[in-house]
Amino acid sequence: MTEPLILIFIAVAIVGASVYVSPRHVSVDGFFSGANSEGHAPTLWALVMSQVTTWIFARSLLTAAILGYYYGVAGALAYTAYYMSFITGGYIVARLRARGARSFQEFLRGEFGATGPLLYNIVIALRLMSEVFANLLVVGLIFSAVFGGAELAGQIAMVAMALTALGYSALGGLRASLRTDVFQMGFFALVFALAFLAMVFSDGFSLGAVLTAPGISGSYNGWVLLIVAFLQVISYPAHDPVMMDRGFLASPEVTFRSFLHAFWISALCIFGFALFGVQASVVGAELVGGLMGTWKTMFGQTVWFLIAASLLVSAMSTLDSALASSARLAIEELRLGARTIANGRIAMAVFMLGGVLFLLGDTKTLFDAVAVSGTASMFLAPVIVLGLWMNLRVSLWAYVIGFIAAILGAVAYFFQADPLVIAIFGEGHKYERLLAICVAVHVIGFGSAVAFGCRRRSVAG
Repeated sequence: MTEPLILIFIAVAIVGASVYVSPRHVSVDGFFSGANSEGHAPTLWALVMSQVTTWIFARSLLTAAILGYYYGVAGALAYTAYYMSFITGGYIVARLRARGARSFQEFLRGEFGATGPLLYNIVIALRLMSEVFANLLVVGLIFSAVFGGAELAGQIAMVAMALTALGYSALGGLRASLRTDVFQMGFFALVFALAFLAMVFSDGFSLGAVLTAPGISGSYNGWVLLIVAFLQVISYPAHDPVMMDRGFLASPEVTFRSFLHAFWISALCIFGFALFGVQASVVGAELVGGLMGTWKTMFGQTVWFLIAASLLVSAMSTLDSALASSARLAIEELRLGARTIANGRIAMAVFMLGGVLFLLGDTKTLFDAVAVSGTASMFLAPVIVLGLWMNLRVSLWAYVIGFIAAILGAVAYFFQADPLVIAIFGEGHKYERLLAICVAVHVIGFGSAVAFGCRRRSVAG
């Protein structure tokens, strides 16, 4: 078999297995809340595997490897630090549930009225569409690489993956996502372990060299990104609807344990995958057709296909989870239609279309989606720290000002090469500007919260 046919066979096998394990019939509660046919919540390890596989998505895997290639172990650690979101996310969910809230939107509605969830929902709607876009983009990169750089092959693969994910996700909603997550995580763990072991036992691999590697561009900007991750991880999980949705499916005890297990498992996986990029920098491999082409040269066909398979299954997992969360957002939170499966499917199709339209843009920098999304989420940091953890009431004006600052910060980073942005945040590397933007957003957000007065919440409130 030729390489393109092998990749097509792998993709069809992943898709076929995902469709096979998806439920054919599901209740309205199963579609939107993930309950099984008996109405039971997912078990601990089903929840853990769902959390992990939806966060180890294709974009993250490739981004971690790229940062490892350019900035060595510092870049690998920087991206791995984002997975501390499971720790902060676990505490956020625990505090929300202790207050009787059934979602982050419900908490914000109680704090700020209709404005609270409105601003929040704008950000997470964009987040969901960006997840669809970014994971389809990785699928396109994989197929383009195996077809000798042909963009048409990548475009066809993206459309096929989009339609397939939409098809089986629309059958079962969140219930289908949870069931396929378990299979997809098992498949990912197998192929990733095989690929990782093949790298470790390959000629030229030295653990000491990899763990001290500076990358091809030096480690400095990797350490800068690590600080950025620490600043963003406070609020990052709260704006991820996939993580937040899974925080309300099981009992509080099971849920909190699932977040802790998901943290160490996903952190190990993402750091391990980043080492593929670090190893490429250690052996002095040049980017030929991007990292996908470089890995084929470094590791040979077998390992390359294992890496490609892990990326494809991660993309599939994230797509179905993002679509399930988009249905819940549109129907249960925004109340754009009656709570029916048909309306949920319409919402999925709209969000998939929005993600596909993002592909018409000319961006190919995967980390930029993370940076922009993480910066936009930072308006939630004062609400989380002061409102949820310190039991203070933040004023509506402070919330709105923080939102404006975060959105302007995200826009500033997206247009970080603009002369005005450079004049305000400096002429250094774009990641140094990102750090300056994040500091500014936090100063404005927390500063306005203090300036407008944070009062101690009553015991009843």
